[in-house]
Amino acid sequence: MKSRIFPLVVAFLVLAGSLIGQTTPSPPPAAQNAPAKTNAPPDAKTQAPPPPENPAKSDSDESVATIVHVVNEVRVIFTVTDRHGHYIKDLKENDFAVIDDKMPAEMRSFRSETDLPLQVGLLVDASNSVRDRFKFEQEAAIEFLNAIIRPHYDKAFVVGFDATPEVTQDFTDDTGNLSAGVRMLRPGGGTALYDALYFACRDKLMKQEQAGPVRRAIILLTDGEDNLSHVTREEAIEMAERAEVIVYTISTNISGMKGKGDKVLERIAEATGGRAFFPFQMRDVADSFLSIQEELRSQYAVAYKPANFVADGRYRTIEILAQDRNLKVRTRKGYYAPKQ
Repeated sequence: MKSRIFPLVVAFLVLAGSLIGQTTPSPPPAAQNAPAKTNAPPDAKTQAPPPPENPAKSDSDESVATIVHVVNEVRVIFTVTDRHGHYIKDLKENDFAVIDDKMPAEMRSFRSETDLPLQVGLLVDASNSVRDRFKFEQEAAIEFLNAIIRPHYDKAFVVGFDATPEVTQDFTDDTGNLSAGVRMLRPGGGTALYDALYFACRDKLMKQEQAGPVRRAIILLTDGEDNLSHVTREEAIEMAERAEVIVYTISTNISGMKGKGDKVLERIAEATGGRAFFPFQMRDVADSFLSIQEELRSQYAVAYKPANFVADGRYRTIEILAQDRNLKVRTRKGYYAPKQ
């Protein structure tokens, strides 16, 4: 009897060991250091990279460090003119002081920006209020784009707006396509000026890819009257500031007197570091475009570190002061700190 039981016990132990081996395999050497939980796809385990040699310098840590560096440095484009409005292009870092939120800031870099790539939006009021000289303004705009946009370097887009903004030519460096986009514009309808500016900043310029530093500018051709927008003037200005866009306004008011709309255009231009032009005669429109073209090639760029920066989403003011009090510096009035 014992001789029969012994082989049965041995067989039972062998079978149990086999089942245990199938349900709880020992992990292979490469998997022993793997994290307990992962969302990787099923085939990722065969392609998983080895753990970093130095955990203190992981990819995530490096990313955080880079973000902090960018957040703590502010870049500003500005223009300098003399008493007569002539551009001054040969100044040095020591000729300026930067004040951020009423505190002196530390300059990190300073250079003359005559050759930085441009991203330009041409916004043309196509409402009934500008019908009288619309054709002439179209041709002046086309001449401007032909002169300012360099192939394979700068890019521009064209938006016409009445009740709603319409992109007639998206970002391109092809001046022929840009000209066609301007000629597609037809006047008619109401005016949603603030909506158009908001759209151009948020949905076009802020989303446009850039390989390095660029200058973002909008040329706004309108009478400044708004009767249909969903956003306010100040909301449109805030979006331009967030997108770091300089807005140049060209009034289409030909009455010979500055009206309510002209004051709106002055406010938009001043807040963003641009200029407001009031060409009461048709030939002055082309001169306004030429002045904008010259200014875009006559600017400075400064990068600085604020003295008391806090990532709290608050609006912070910017002042750039020239040592020579006879010079006038024009730049955006401030920026919104990122919010963590």
